[in-house]
Amino acid sequence: MKFERLAELFEQLEGTSSRNRMVELLADGFRETDPAEVDKVVYLSQGRLLPPFETLEFGVGDALVRAALAAASGATEQDVRGLVAETGDHGVAAETLLSGRESGGSSVADVYQALGAIARASGQGAQAQKRDLVAALLGTLGPKEAKHVARILIGKLRLGIGDPTVMEGLSFARAGSKADRKPIERAYNLCSDLGLVARTYLAGGVEGLETIRVHVGKPVRPALCERVKDPDELIEKLGRCVVEPKIDGFRCQVHKQGDTVQAFSRNLEDMSPMFPEVMEAIRQQAAGHDVILEGEAAGYDPATLEFHPFQVTVTRKRKHDIDQLREELPLKLLAFDLLYLDGKDLTPLPYVERRRRLVELLGQPIDFSAAGAAAAGPVVQPNEARELDTAEQVEAYFATTVERGQEGIVAKRLESPYQAGARNYNWIKLKRSYRGELRDTVDCTVVGYWRGRGNRARLGIGTLLTAVYDPERDLFTTVTRLGTGFSEEEWGQLKALLDAARDDDKPARVESLLVPDVWVKPQHVVEIQADEITRSPMHTTGRRDDEMGYALRFPRVVGFVRADRRPEDATTVEEVVTLYQKQGRRSAGEAA
Repeated sequence: MKFERLAELFEQLEGTSSRNRMVELLADGFRETDPAEVDKVVYLSQGRLLPPFETLEFGVGDALVRAALAAASGATEQDVRGLVAETGDHGVAAETLLSGRESGGSSVADVYQALGAIARASGQGAQAQKRDLVAALLGTLGPKEAKHVARILIGKLRLGIGDPTVMEGLSFARAGSKADRKPIERAYNLCSDLGLVARTYLAGGVEGLETIRVHVGKPVRPALCERVKDPDELIEKLGRCVVEPKIDGFRCQVHKQGDTVQAFSRNLEDMSPMFPEVMEAIRQQAAGHDVILEGEAAGYDPATLEFHPFQVTVTRKRKHDIDQLREELPLKLLAFDLLYLDGKDLTPLPYVERRRRLVELLGQPIDFSAAGAAAAGPVVQPNEARELDTAEQVEAYFATTVERGQEGIVAKRLESPYQAGARNYNWIKLKRSYRGELRDTVDCTVVGYWRGRGNRARLGIGTLLTAVYDPERDLFTTVTRLGTGFSEEEWGQLKALLDAARDDDKPARVESLLVPDVWVKPQHVVEIQADEITRSPMHTTGRRDDEMGYALRFPRVVGFVRADRRPEDATTVEEVVTLYQKQGRRSAGEAA
């Protein structure tokens, strides 16, 4: 495929507000793509060179792109800076400066290779080398091609394509319908590499996807929990089950092969350099084994030996001063599942068998009742677990976890396999109750904001428009406006984050009747506590035909932005409807 054709596809995708049209456009593009290069098309459409768990950054800033644009176009850097300031978009500036140029006929593979060389340039003089490589690449491109390359380089590609939309486009490209969406998604859940899945599927169809299996180094998309309102419903769903404390930390999936150890977050980010004590511990404790295990990394106070809440643990998520931070805020990994051991995929095995092998590998579970449990024992330990079979036992254990300051409990069906990427009643969470009717928090993605009035007018931000996720339609549907819970300093930090993701128009994957002052691409997730869920004529969550949607009543934020959540990890529409039904009463009310 010529890169000129891919740039045309990007233009069409950017110009549509219809998700169905996006699927059609992607299907047409995939049909024109050789299976051997479709992975490059997928990665570039997501603004990257590799799947998200493989760290390869362009290392290119705005100033470097402006300097390269000046060199490629013959304009002065001052002129380029002025044009970027005028348009607010390096891509549009590149298109304008190179208008009238003919495309050099580069293929997708040519541009991908050139971008790879830019990303890999390192050492002394790397920035000058990157600038020259960017200028050389831009010099071979037509205006539309340069527009999208400039956006890719600075991380501002504006396509708004979610993984489910790509998967559906692949299915339409080969099967002519969404019939193959499920097997495509299954393969993706096992490897988290949409480029690999696309290449395998276009080359070999559904049969080819059967070759994709759990593999060390490729994170498995995490299994997820359903919710219930009380222990009675939990036992009704599961019967006898294993119950564990819900740890308020970073969900980690650790991969070890030989002496190579990596840790991935729930949103597929490689966190290995941030957690060196966990990497060292796994290397020693699982010596002689190749493993994939999951757990929660939680920070603790070395003076009091008590675990910290997530808001403190999250400060370990940084790339600098790691040695100092590991002394001040050491981590413990509480493992709760074993997915792979010495060449064998354990995900089809019953949970109790995976748990047995986990304990055999790592030793005795943590005992939270013991003094100094946070620091006692090795850095990596199996999480505490109890096998219970009555609602009274679950209620008592739940009360114990809440008394300890933990989030609550997670219950697991004894015979359940590990279902990558699935949310069902094999795993159920029950979080500690809060004041009000709604017992649980809701993870929402910010899709816009209003600038604020009164005291907040000077901050430039006063209320957020937030949404939950509809995975079947790959859309974000609004569920509440949020204006409570942030400090003045946090409002300032939040505005900077959101302005970096702002959009001129409503993003294609957002469904909203409300129009905020500023639209924001779905990127940042906040955790919200509300008194209840009500029916709403103003919000689109669960809205069908003439029916009202659902909204959170009296929402307030818990903590700050959840750095460990992707927008697609937000609470789903189905969960909101279920929570509404579990409140024990139905009510219609004003939207939040």
